[in-house]
Amino acid sequence: MYLQFVLWDLSKSSVSVEDLRGYLRDYAVEAYSQLPGMRLKTWFANSDRQVWGAVYLWDGAEYMDGPARVSRAVELIGYPPTSVSVFDVEAIAEGASAYDGLMALGRAFA
Repeated sequence: MYLQFVLWDLSKSSVSVEDLRGYLRDYAVEAYSQLPGMRLKTWFANSDRQVWGAVYLWDGAEYMDGPARVSRAVELIGYPPTSVSVFDVEAIAEGASAYDGLMALGRAFA
């Protein structure tokens, strides 16, 4: 398994974190949930610093081209990610959460 971090500095973009929340609600969460080989994607942001990004958990490297098929982020933001990093997964632990599931959870859906 692989963990991938993708990060955008939005300071040169005409879109903001707030704008991109609509993209999550209206398109991205559903589109990404259909990608084979993607175990999990978590989007994160810092509105004050205008930073936007995501963390992926992939079953294997052969699946990591999935975002190229569904993402509209580069089109919306206007440029590719500021930083992309990939790491081998050494171990995973799942804790006891207060939430039954993770789908459609977060500020974009608040």
